[in-house]
Amino acid sequence: MKKIGLLSDTHGYLDDRILHHLRGCDEIWHGGDFGNAAVVEQLEKLAPLRGVYGNIDGRDVRLSQPLVQSFELEGLQVLITHIGGYPGHYSPAGRALIEQHRPGLFISGHSHILKVMPDKTRRLLHLNPGAAGRHGFHKVRTLLLFEVEAGKVQQLRAVELGPRGAE
Repeated sequence: MKKIGLLSDTHGYLDDRILHHLRGCDEIWHGGDFGNAAVVEQLEKLAPLRGVYGNIDGRDVRLSQPLVQSFELEGLQVLITHIGGYPGHYSPAGRALIEQHRPGLFISGHSHILKVMPDKTRRLLHLNPGAAGRHGFHKVRTLLLFEVEAGKVQQLRAVELGPRGAE
């Protein structure tokens, strides 16, 4: 069993609320738009990091984070990319990646909208942790915590980090 902290769209912002919830995670996954390499480095100090770069990330982040992560953990095939869409509304690139990698868990960011949706047609679970940063149109900053065990996502819970503009 692995405890996972999943966040996205930090846009260069990490606060004590985020760090508090990620402490004790076996791995941290980031769905893109880190904002800068300092966010990458800070998260790597807490736990092993698996991330992807997003559309706002510059060369500093793109040097350490790929566009796509595809891996197996505890019997679950995981696929992460920043702009992927969601069930019924996948981006063309997201749909192609799903067909190529056949994940049981598909993670994307970008929309700043927290989503937990099964895709029964493709037999996968889609997660978008919303946005943990302060930039964007979202009203509440969010992340997801869950466990992966025996090929399944378990103990999934959404964490509200407070209003977008709050310090």
